[in-house]
Amino acid sequence: MPINKIRSSSRAKAAIAAVILSASATGWLAFFSPERITPASVHTAIEQGITPPAVDLAVNKLIIPWEGLVLQSHWDSFAKIWDICYGETRINGKAVTAGMSFTPAECLAMLKVRVINDYYLPLVDGVKGYVEAPVSVQASLLSGAYNFGVSAAKRSTAARLTTARKYRQACEAQTAFNRAGGRIVNGLVLRREMGDKQRLGEAELCVSGL
Repeated sequence: MPINKIRSSSRAKAAIAAVILSASATGWLAFFSPERITPASVHTAIEQGITPPAVDLAVNKLIIPWEGLVLQSHWDSFAKIWDICYGETRINGKAVTAGMSFTPAECLAMLKVRVINDYYLPLVDGVKGYVEAPVSVQASLLSGAYNFGVSAAKRSTAARLTTARKYRQACEAQTAFNRAGGRIVNGLVLRREMGDKQRLGEAELCVSGL
């Protein structure tokens, strides 16, 4: 259960409304009838170059605000690996090395490709009912998958509750991923729950779209 009370917010509702409006302009809403959306149709839309609204919402409102942008490769002493941008460790199949640099636009483009291929599509294919869930629920689980791993996300109670269409409970269940090294970490509590003054929390966004 969450540590703090989970409630919807006007800032989260505004973010959801904006991404839905954008989806109508990009062709996502026109591509699907409200009654019929399937994993196969999602794959087809992505192949046609349409970015799912859940990806835009997760990337812009949850992942980017909580992850640091690094424009020059830096050594992660904990993971013992070079990374760049929003945690990229490989570029075009090759490991990131010292002296590499990218623009913010290049980093954003790489992030979206990685989120779609490594996190969003595995959830689409691996969590029954995921594509039918409210966009806020999809975005919250996607942000969690990016942070604590897509395999853990697919096996999570939040995913099971999403399949059962128990969306409020799913939003709250993901707050359990608030530990590192076996200890509750305040930064993860903020990220999982109600965020801070500058950043939305995953559960905050999740319930605001129900």
